[in-house]
Amino acid sequence: MRRALIWLPLGLFAVLFAVIGFGLLKPADRTVHSAMIGRPLPAFALAPMVPSKPGLSTAAFKQGKSRLLNVFASWCIPCIAEARQLARLKQMGITIDAVAIRDTPRDVQDFLSRYGDPYASIGNDPDSSIQLALGSSGVPETFVIDGQGRILLQHIGEIRAEDVDEIAALIRRGA
Repeated sequence: MRRALIWLPLGLFAVLFAVIGFGLLKPADRTVHSAMIGRPLPAFALAPMVPSKPGLSTAAFKQGKSRLLNVFASWCIPCIAEARQLARLKQMGITIDAVAIRDTPRDVQDFLSRYGDPYASIGNDPDSSIQLALGSSGVPETFVIDGQGRILLQHIGEIRAEDVDEIAALIRRGA
């Protein structure tokens, strides 16, 4: 019995080592699964962020045509990287609306002047309440919304070149 107790710490260490090793070698699923997929957009009506664009409301997404909803901010570095891909989507005929969070009209206008303006409308979300209602936790995030106002996709992070075709195809299928 005493001999077995001597080997117990080594056995526990071996089990711990095996569990940690398995965790390191097995690839983690880093996909964030949105609880909002298939659900309707939360009801909202946002004032315009800049004078040259209309505000944004839930009604705009219930007109029978799929479109993108992009959550962004002028102070967001990944939003700058995403601007070129949003311009590509706009050139493909995709309507893109935006929610600007915790921002100022002047900063948003400067951002649009510098990096391009792919947006049909931009709503002002000064306290991030709509962003949080959408289940978004950061910027940028983009949602594909079908013509009845249901969320088909939540794309977390900036849209990259390799994402554009997939997003465009989903919008065309959801139209």
